[in-house]
Amino acid sequence: MRLFWLFLIVPIIEIALFIQVGGLIGLWPTLAIVVLTAIVGTALMRSQGAHAWNEIQRSFGEMRDPTRPLAHGVMILMAGMLLLTPGFFTDTVGLLLLVPRVRDAVMRQIGKRVKVTRFGMGAATMRRDPHRAPYGDGVIDGDFIVADRDDTGRAPVDLPPELDEPDAPRPGRGSGWTRH
Repeated sequence: MRLFWLFLIVPIIEIALFIQVGGLIGLWPTLAIVVLTAIVGTALMRSQGAHAWNEIQRSFGEMRDPTRPLAHGVMILMAGMLLLTPGFFTDTVGLLLLVPRVRDAVMRQIGKRVKVTRFGMGAATMRRDPHRAPYGDGVIDGDFIVADRDDTGRAPVDLPPELDEPDAPRPGRGSGWTRH
């Protein structure tokens, strides 16, 4: 429901501002300001977006939490969309989102409303044992079965019963199944 009100109120504010500013300075200067803010805002968004992208890459490279640079990148993207939308209100909000301190304040306000929980997924956690190589020793332990194709070129779909029992003798290559 909030989104409905947002889509209703923002255009009303923009129309009112266009009427007020247009009445004060005229039509062409008003349109020139709208186009100028779009051009300047796009240039600012590109430069700050590149900086945010570098920060995101640096945080991943240094194994740091990328939440802050990612949030800044999203807000810079939103600022760009707002700056490309014609209007004084959206331009003002877009320009404000290009200010890093404003983005930090927005993040703090959103952070008060969002509950963050941390969880680990076994070996997929970000913690690393300092005594191990960065990417493990390269050995993956596991069992696999190679299914040989029969005369028709098809491989059997189900395991034969003799392979379902762990202590059963293993068939050789001639049977179509080999355990490795």
